[in-house]
Amino acid sequence: MSFVNYHTKEINCKIVYYGPGLGGKTTNIQHVYMKTKADKGEFVRLNTDNERTLFFDFLPLDVGEIQGFRTRFHLYTVPGQVIYEASRKLILRGVDGIVFVADSQVNRMEANIESLNGLKENLEEQGYVFNKVPLVLQWNKRDLPNISPVSELSEKLNKYSLPEFEAIAIEGQGVFETLKLVTKKVLMNVKSGLE
Repeated sequence: MSFVNYHTKEINCKIVYYGPGLGGKTTNIQHVYMKTKADKGEFVRLNTDNERTLFFDFLPLDVGEIQGFRTRFHLYTVPGQVIYEASRKLILRGVDGIVFVADSQVNRMEANIESLNGLKENLEEQGYVFNKVPLVLQWNKRDLPNISPVSELSEKLNKYSLPEFEAIAIEGQGVFETLKLVTKKVLMNVKSGLE
C-alpha cells in the first residue's frame, strides 16, 4: 500500500520484481537505472558470494506529481533462490505493484511455475488478493535458443489474463514497456485512494 505523507506532500510507491533465480529481475532494474540518469536516486545492491542478489536492489524513481503530491517509485527485486523465502516475504510487505519476470527458456518452466505459485502464496499470506494487485508478466530472455513459445508461457503462467510483455532485458527490450504499465496501474490505484 502506498505511503502518503500529507505533511511533505509526497507519495511513495513500491514495485517489486519477482521471479525465479537468474531470470532477469536485477537486469531489468539495472537497465532502468542506467537509462534514467537524470532522475537517478541511490542504487543499493546486496549480493551473495556467487553474485546473485541476496535481498534486494532498490532504485527510487521520481515520476512527477499527482494532485499536488510528489510521487516516487521504489523498485525492488526479491532473491530468486528458494532458500531466501523469508526475504521474499519481507520485501513484498507494503507492495503496490509487481513485475513477474519469467525466464523463457524451456528448462526453466518449472522454476517459473514454482516462483509464481510462491508469489501467490506470499501475497495471500499478507492479506492481498493475487489478481487484485497491479501485476504485469514479463517473458524475458526471448533472444536465447530453446525458448518456450509465448502461447505456452501464457497458458501455464497467465491464468488471470494479466498484461504480458516479451523482453530481452539485457538489451533493454521490453523493460520500460513493462515498467510503464505497472506504474500506470499503481498510479490509478493511488489516484482513486486520494479522491
